Amino acid sequence: MSDDTGTAVVVGLGNPGPQYEKTRHNIGFMVADVLAGRVSGKFSAHKRSGAEIVQTRLVGRQVILAKPRSYMNLSGGAVSGLARFFSVKPENIVVIHDELDLDFGTVRLKQGGGEGGHNGLRSISQSLGTKDYLRTRVGIGRPPGRQDPADYVLKPFSTVERKELDLVCEEAADAVELVLQLGLEAAQNRLH
Repeated sequence: MSDDTGTAVVVGLGNPGPQYEKTRHNIGFMVADVLAGRVSGKFSAHKRSGAEIVQTRLVGRQVILAKPRSYMNLSGGAVSGLARFFSVKPENIVVIHDELDLDFGTVRLKQGGGEGGHNGLRSISQSLGTKDYLRTRVGIGRPPGRQDPADYVLKPFSTVERKELDLVCEEAADAVELVLQLGLEAAQNRLH
């Protein structure tokens, strides 16, 4: 059990608007929706941060579930706004994001490290002034052939992937709950 059971901010990354809803880049939003669904929570606008949030309890902890309303590459403003408003330190922030360097459906937890060209993570690191927040990395795999990763992440999941997508989102949501409940190391041991 983690000795720090203070409030946590759990942020799913994505882009707003119906044209992005089903794209690979929005898997963070999808996982946030799964977590909200588990507590029958409804997202509503939080004007001070520019995010949609659900204030709830998950695995015994006070949690702010959030989806920034800005585009992915500006996610940091909403995340740092929430961190300030709710007085949450970076080590109690969990960012759920798509990860090109993991095969589709693989879920991994980590803290800190590089952003791997992910503009959402880069924005958050800059806004928080640190890379030491927690990450739930949801694998989307590499683009086929010579397809530009920037195009690939904005495309919908393939038919084959869509069949497994709900399960992947559930597994990522489980991983978020594990890290909130057990802390990073114990959660990694169980997950990886």
